Amino acid sequence: MAIDPREPYDPDNIFAKILRGEIPCNKVYEDDHALAFHDIAPQAPVHVLVIPKGEYVSWDDFSARAPEGEIAGFIRAVGHVARELDLVDPGYRLLANIGAHGGQEVPHLHVHLFGGKPLGRMISG
Repeated sequence: MAIDPREPYDPDNIFAKILRGEIPCNKVYEDDHALAFHDIAPQAPVHVLVIPKGEYVSWDDFSARAPEGEIAGFIRAVGHVARELDLVDPGYRLLANIGAHGGQEVPHLHVHLFGGKPLGRMISG
């Protein structure tokens, strides 16, 4: 079920529980600003989720409310994960689903890193 990114942050969402250590994850990377872990239902040979540690529902929420250092730290974490997983060459896809039309299912900002094979067109049709 897609979510409305204007809704208040839900501290009981699955990613909040992962951040608190209530639900385990297959961690790829962690620092002060972000946590990256393998998706439990991968859509490509490499499918990693990167989430900020702060309570942000969407990219819009994050870009409007997060301090500059937190924004920079999150973006750097995404780049670090892509480099560590050797995705930079030949390339990868970075995807953030936002809101109902974007197909967002978890009300915590997250980006997907896909790689490990040619991924084709981004949007078909």
